[in-house]
Amino acid sequence: MDLRAQDIVVIAGVRTTTVLRTFCDLGARLTLPELVAVADHLVRRAAGRFTVADIAAAIATWPGRRGIRNLRRAIELVDPNAESPKESELRVLLIEAGLPHPVPQHVVHDRDGRLVARVDLAYPDRLIAIEYEGDHHREREQWRADLARRRRLESLGWRYIPVTQADLDDPHALLADLSSALRHRFAT
Repeated sequence: MDLRAQDIVVIAGVRTTTVLRTFCDLGARLTLPELVAVADHLVRRAAGRFTVADIAAAIATWPGRRGIRNLRRAIELVDPNAESPKESELRVLLIEAGLPHPVPQHVVHDRDGRLVARVDLAYPDRLIAIEYEGDHHREREQWRADLARRRRLESLGWRYIPVTQADLDDPHALLADLSSALRHRFAT
């Protein structure tokens, strides 16, 4: 694609493409989950500089570009509540597998209103918490805190489903387990 003048910025003396032009270029290179992770970052509530409408407008300027379907689908899946790339990738994996849209960063309180946890993804109506656990969760203090948090969630009736990179690499077992949990949780 030809570069237009409005697609170029100079940062510290170096000519580069704008953030939104770069995002559009990534549509042909990244997987859908990776692209959504980038878009989530661009619109993140805490530090997002762009809106979904900004990104959609940028995409609309390149209707025939490579990766346009990927870009359009990514916009449909953006969530400003997402807080990490792996959580975004996991959310997209679940949705693309046909599971219901999970709630990102769901806050769980105990019966007295005290904060118990804010879970990466949740199905609150089924009391299912899904947590992406990167390698830092294996550090001693983090591991202990995670176990205590999991225990508190489970004491309130939540089912806790930890997810690792291995699950993202080969999601068959995770998707089967989660589908089963969604079907059977509170079934009468």
